[in-house]
Amino acid sequence: YTSDIATAFSSVTHICRDVNYGWMIRNMHANGASFFFICIYAHIGRGLYYGSYLYKETWNIGVVLLLLVMMTAFVGYVLPWGQMSFWGAAV
Repeated sequence: YTSDIATAFSSVTHICRDVNYGWMIRNMHANGASFFFICIYAHIGRGLYYGSYLYKETWNIGVVLLLLVMMTAFVGYVLPWGQMSFWGAAV
C-alpha cells in the first residue's frame, strides 16, 4: 500500500487485482470492521437494557472509546482515496 494521494487508489486496485487473494483479504477486512461495529452497538444496547449507564465513569469511558473507534473507522474509510472516500472526506 502506498499512502501518497496520487497513488493510493492505484495501490489498492493493484492489491485487489494482482496480489494472490488480495480481493479476499480486503473484503474480509471491510466485513470484519462492519461486524466489529455490530458487536459494539450490541454491547451498547445491552448496557442500555441493563441500566449500565448509571455507572457514570464506566459509561463515559465507553462513550470516549466509541468516539475513538468511529474516528479510526472514518480514517480507514478515507484511506483508499477513491471517489466515495474523497467526497466523504470533503464533507
